[in-house]
Amino acid sequence: MLGLKLATDPRWANIAEKSIEEILTDHAYCEQKAASQGISLIVKYSEFNEVVDAVTPIVSEEWSHFERVLQELKNRGFHLGKQRKDEYVNLLLKIQKKAGSKTERLMEDLLICAMIEARSCERFRLLSLHCTEESLREFYHEFMVSEAEHYRIFLDLAKIYMPENTVKQRWNEYLESEAEIMKSLELRGDRVH
Repeated sequence: MLGLKLATDPRWANIAEKSIEEILTDHAYCEQKAASQGISLIVKYSEFNEVVDAVTPIVSEEWSHFERVLQELKNRGFHLGKQRKDEYVNLLLKIQKKAGSKTERLMEDLLICAMIEARSCERFRLLSLHCTEESLREFYHEFMVSEAEHYRIFLDLAKIYMPENTVKQRWNEYLESEAEIMKSLELRGDRVH
């Protein structure tokens, strides 16, 4: 469904579960950054009504996810640690086209958001399937469903403003590049991406 060209090694979920404080901390910051990115999209593209209408509830949902993950940390006796640099996202941003018309730049921003949501969905699926703790499996199943919906919304928004074949072509380029990025990154259990 997601079209990712390189699947995460399923063993990642077991590695992540062993450092659950680290993965929850990184997850919390991912949710915070997703909410912030949504706000940026609304501000940057305020004249695009469909973007404002579709992204506003996503911002609210992402912030509620941040709160849920923060509560999960607290329930386990942990606190929110330091934010870490997201190497995955920074590498994705390097392949983003910065020039072009405003609608072309909007498409690029939406596709970056869709890609991050797709990879998060894939990782949360692994956690929902492979965590030994049932409560974590249920916790991450809910996040997986939400990320899949966000991924779809971002792709659909791009198709409103750009021809579908243009979006598909650029999305395929992102998929290929993202697979190369994934190959270059170490499999770490303390990061969502």
